[in-house]
Amino acid sequence: MVNRDQVAGMAKQIKGSVKQAAGKATGNRRTQIEGMVDKVAGKVQKAYGDVKDKVKKAF
Repeated sequence: MVNRDQVAGMAKQIKGSVKQAAGKATGNRRTQIEGMVDKVAGKVQKAYGDVKDKVKKAF
């Protein structure tokens, strides 16, 4: 089962990847870094959702 945090985390990761690629293509270092930050934030949120799901399944 997928929860809201897992979906939002994946969406942030995708958004970050797109932003990072756009920054790299245009030579905009700031956009590229913002994309990397979004990807990391998405991974953290997805991991939180994964843990939340495992705890819910355990009980």
